[in-house]
Amino acid sequence: MAEQSGGGNGTMELLGDFLTRLVTQFQSPALAFLIGGMLLAAFRSKLDIPDAIYKFAVFMLLMRIGIEGGLEIRDADLADMLLPAIATIFIGCAIVLIGRFTLAFLPGVRTEDAIATAGLFGAVSASTLAAAMVLLEEDDIFYEAWVPALYPFMDIPALVLAIVLANLYFAKRDGKTNERPRIGAIIADSLRGSALSALLLGLALGLLTRPEQVFEGFYDPLFRGLLSILMLIMGIEAYQRLNEIRKVAHWYAVYAVVSPLAHGLIAFGLGYLLHLATGFSPGGIVLLAVMAGSSSDISGPPTLRAAIPSANPSAYIGASTSIGTPVAIAIGIPLYVALAQIVFGTGIG
Repeated sequence: MAEQSGGGNGTMELLGDFLTRLVTQFQSPALAFLIGGMLLAAFRSKLDIPDAIYKFAVFMLLMRIGIEGGLEIRDADLADMLLPAIATIFIGCAIVLIGRFTLAFLPGVRTEDAIATAGLFGAVSASTLAAAMVLLEEDDIFYEAWVPALYPFMDIPALVLAIVLANLYFAKRDGKTNERPRIGAIIADSLRGSALSALLLGLALGLLTRPEQVFEGFYDPLFRGLLSILMLIMGIEAYQRLNEIRKVAHWYAVYAVVSPLAHGLIAFGLGYLLHLATGFSPGGIVLLAVMAGSSSDISGPPTLRAAIPSANPSAYIGASTSIGTPVAIAIGIPLYVALAQIVFGTGIG
């Protein structure tokens, strides 16, 4: 009886410690700006941040992530990146397949809408990734600087697979089974998207040139300030798009709440296996989970709108922006950090 009581107390202490750490993560400035934006929209504030500023902030964030990743890859052992890169590709594709064979079979959900939604949730949100990087740096949690450079390894395969699955569905539905999707063209279009173009440019500059001075003097100092503006904009847009999610089946709302956390936890588990196999850092595991739990807010929507025009943007963009992104940032990031601290101990910095 005493042993059972002691075990129960230990479980309660563990749960209490977990909840304390979870609440502590909500004090992050990035999360505060996101919630602040949602509150402004809820109270019908007339604050309007120009779209040009949003695009500039996104460009700066991606360039900073890309340059830093390129600098780290230049000095890293590429063998250390191989298994994480393969795992990242697997996760992106798995998320799309999970959505294709779950969401698509729910009542009131059109197949092409479900595939587009799964593609968006399989792709990566640069802003969510940036917010997680800042939080890890604030908590002095180490992560390999090349981990954010895994972004395209998840983003591109997820979008390509979603488009291929949609085309296969349309061909089967319309009896055109001999027509095959042009995978090469899909990949090329994805690479030419504004988000991946900026990220890949930053990677190339970090790898092939010596951008340390411009990185340390310009991109890095502005990173957190621009991220706060981006979080504010996303909070405003998230609240404004709540009406869009009401236009489609309620299953999208359920998917948008459950899938970011489910995808992130799957990636966390796979990241732990990478840790055992290669020494992948706890911070790297957190970022891998964050990428898996995020949904694309930059590269995905225009790519899917062009490639799957019959899909309803209110379904996939509404689910992502109004619910998925706030869940991924406000709940997902603190959750994975708290899990890492419990699994690896508080001294994971």
